[in-house]
Amino acid sequence: MTSMNAEIPQTFSSGSGTINVDALKSSIDASFDETMTRLKALVAIPGIAWPSFDPAELERSAEAVAALVRESGFQDVQILRCDKADGNPGGPAIVARRVAAPGKATILLYAHHDVQPPGDVTLWDSEPFVAEERDGRLYGRGAADDKAGIMAHLASYAAVTQVLGDDFGLGVTLFFEGEEEAGSPTFRTFLETHRELLEANVIVVADSSNWKVGVPALTTSLRGLVDGTFEVRVLDHAVHSGMFGGPVLDAPTLLSRLIATLHDDEGNVAIEGLVAKDDVVEDVDEEQYRADASVLDGVRLAGNGSIASRLWTKPALSIIGIDAPAVDVASNTLLPAARAKFSLRLAPGQDPDAAMDAVGRHLEANAPFGAKVTFVPGERGNAFSTDTTSAAARIAMWALGEAWGVPAVEMGIGGSIPFIADLTETYPDVQILVTGVEDPDSRAHSANESLHIGDFRNAVLAEALMLARLNTEGL
Repeated sequence: MTSMNAEIPQTFSSGSGTINVDALKSSIDASFDETMTRLKALVAIPGIAWPSFDPAELERSAEAVAALVRESGFQDVQILRCDKADGNPGGPAIVARRVAAPGKATILLYAHHDVQPPGDVTLWDSEPFVAEERDGRLYGRGAADDKAGIMAHLASYAAVTQVLGDDFGLGVTLFFEGEEEAGSPTFRTFLETHRELLEANVIVVADSSNWKVGVPALTTSLRGLVDGTFEVRVLDHAVHSGMFGGPVLDAPTLLSRLIATLHDDEGNVAIEGLVAKDDVVEDVDEEQYRADASVLDGVRLAGNGSIASRLWTKPALSIIGIDAPAVDVASNTLLPAARAKFSLRLAPGQDPDAAMDAVGRHLEANAPFGAKVTFVPGERGNAFSTDTTSAAARIAMWALGEAWGVPAVEMGIGGSIPFIADLTETYPDVQILVTGVEDPDSRAHSANESLHIGDFRNAVLAEALMLARLNTEGL
């Protein structure tokens, strides 16, 4: 993590002209209530790209976003999709274009309109798909991840075009994906199919977080990701636990023993062949981390090295699901099989294919009591790092600091956005900026997901400033 300081006046000048920061801020403030109203309407649509959910709601989400894009002044607005490997249609993406004036760059603004399932609704303090304001935050599924990203793009574009008028010649392409939360299964195919349509000089991915409430950040590194499932089988069929229990252990017990081999006694990932780094210059405050992660008192943190490295540059493995009968419906039987799903975050520099192979070797080598272990690889994605010396990155850091009124932070993120690797491979010369509207308490993917409204307003201003400065200075 590093910080960058800048003293910026309320207007800035370049060889191409002067931009009035206050005018952009006034434009955003004047329409902010409408921006929030539109965001709330999007939150009300449960557009989930998972096969087990109603696809009609995802279509409704795409249509609603396309309508907002048209209202923002884009004429060329399309809802596009590609087929998955199994032949089923992928999620609907909205693509809109404003062609650049001669000599001007093109910027692509990315976000996604699909959302995570709500999970156990009893854990929510309000209805997941009814946006509700409480204590300066907006609650609801997708309020932060990532429908606020869509509205930040649209609101910033509206402000810049209103203030600059005919002087705004920057090319702008909007790309709002419809299957990101389902792993972006058709993303690479989509890029290859629409390569020319999506070509740009700069890509802004509004799907990350800020350092904390009141402190903005540019995400400069992301871990990679592999996931999959593994099954432990010990019997051909279930048998009576009293009649047969003792000489053979049940599948959930053996699955638990296998899961326990994935970490050492200190909590470090114990899979041989994985890259791990501990070169983060500045650390994350442990007390703040424990508070942000809601760690219970007395729980010891896992792993060795700095907390920042454990979050950003070392592998992290989690068991995110187990198939076994629920306690309320359990019977007195020895279960023949049990299955778990893992999610493994990868350090920058780790090859995902090599990591997946390492997981498979580890599971096979540690099969408990000779049980049959079946490994099924899942998704995989590369890590990402930003060239922080690029013109676009420097402008983004300036814009973030100006909008929040405090220096912006360059930070890593422990999470993964696998499709960014597809962007870098498809467009090797593009400058990619990862921004976001979330903060450590946004609880994306969890119950009570929320958006800090004040920081959201700042995010809109920051992007407007970035667009304005790219328009006047270029790259």
